Amino acid sequence: MSAFAQADEARAKKIAGGSCFLCHGAQGESTSEVFPRLAGQHAEYIAKQLTAFKSGQRKSTAMVEMVSKLTPDEMLALGKYYEKMSIPREEPKDPQLAAMGRYIFHNGNKFSGVPACVNCHGTNAEGAANLPRLATQFSGYIHTQLKSFNKRDRTNDNAVMHVVAEKMTELEMAAVAEYVSSK
Repeated sequence: MSAFAQADEARAKKIAGGSCFLCHGAQGESTSEVFPRLAGQHAEYIAKQLTAFKSGQRKSTAMVEMVSKLTPDEMLALGKYYEKMSIPREEPKDPQLAAMGRYIFHNGNKFSGVPACVNCHGTNAEGAANLPRLATQFSGYIHTQLKSFNKRDRTNDNAVMHVVAEKMTELEMAAVAEYVSSK
């Protein structure tokens, strides 16, 4: 590891330990479904979200204050810091709901026009640099984000999610969220 990379990691650890841990946990594990788990999330995606909070493109009074002084390099360093961490897989709280979610995630719903989530988020819900990792995320957090896309309250990400979420019923949202949280 280069000296520059070590400095970035040390700075990210200091930032995370200074404020991020309050909501997102010491290891990015979060203890509340209100706050997303950051462990294992893609570095570029975390940096993108932090940038959106800083610009006001993504709404959150608390996050705007937290990121106001961060530089783009620090945002990416935080992303790389959390990307290295992992969260153990948990069994679904509601296996039947998760089974429905598994079907929708992999096949979509041809009756309502909901496309398969796997097309963008991948077989294991691991996403990509520009798409969030959904695996091991809290089901309640994912459900809330789907509802935000549906209402167009969340506009900083892929506009495709507005079209997808507006076709989803509450049951479909809850089912997909339950499934991916246990991936």
